[in-house]
Amino acid sequence: MTFIILALVVLVAAIALALVFGGPRRPPPMPSISAPFAQVDFSDLPEQSTFRAEDGQALAYRQYRTHTDTDSGSVVLVHGSSAGSASMHPLAKAMAAAGFSVYTLDMRGHGASGRKGHIDRIGQLESDLKVFVREMCPPQPSTLVGFSAGAGFALRVAGSADQKLFDRYLLLAPFIGDQAPTQRPRNGGWAEVGVPRFLAILLLNAMGFRFANAMTVIRFALSEEAGASLTPEYDFNLASNFRPLRDYVSAIRCARQPCSVVAGLADEVFRSEQLEGIVRKAGRNWEVSLLPNIGHIQLTLEPSAIAAVVSQLHGQ
Repeated sequence: MTFIILALVVLVAAIALALVFGGPRRPPPMPSISAPFAQVDFSDLPEQSTFRAEDGQALAYRQYRTHTDTDSGSVVLVHGSSAGSASMHPLAKAMAAAGFSVYTLDMRGHGASGRKGHIDRIGQLESDLKVFVREMCPPQPSTLVGFSAGAGFALRVAGSADQKLFDRYLLLAPFIGDQAPTQRPRNGGWAEVGVPRFLAILLLNAMGFRFANAMTVIRFALSEEAGASLTPEYDFNLASNFRPLRDYVSAIRCARQPCSVVAGLADEVFRSEQLEGIVRKAGRNWEVSLLPNIGHIQLTLEPSAIAAVVSQLHGQ
């Protein structure tokens, strides 16, 4: 009995130390992620609109209406980690010009949607997406397009029981998982995870305790200026929800809707050359397009990359 009590005391002490001292450090700014947006023309950025989530929270989105006679269906665009709907502006404009009705979201915990870096529970992002689709009724065929962490979230949806929310899925430079072959150390310098704190909260969750879920577990490589307008850190709930399921192979196998992948071979955040092998190993024949000389953010800003993404949409 004494040994059991001593072991419990040691475990509690270890968890407490990990929670207090095991958080993420702030990484130095990563210019290749933030700097390219200084050259983007945001003068024609659509005004934000809002919809009400199940809990009454107003969540923001932007709508790009097509000005062509071509009815290509709709696209719902999900931004990457720390970003918001405005980061998808060049891509959204090109998709609208190609005949798609386009919606760009501020995912809860980002931009104008709720408290930055925080969500109330794991699974809340899927609930928000279902309400958005129900309220907005995006024209069919509908495609969920995600970029980076947003692509990981799109994969999470594509492999879930809710996968028929959309007719198709397109993953751009996707975050596949922490243990996936695509992963670079520290996400190429983009993100710092407080591993001791994250593991401690994971253990607490396994025991049914959620009191530490609002603690910060990830910080992003943003400058002070960029961090003021973006989302510089995530709590445990958001970090666990805005990503694919941890068993990413099972998620790929469970996805039944058409899906394709586009990434740049010069991606400094992920090892994009590993993507096709992951998809094939999971038994899927998805088209995987790897663009030479295209980096992570360039995939959404470089005209040739945008053209390739729009072409992939038309080809699905």
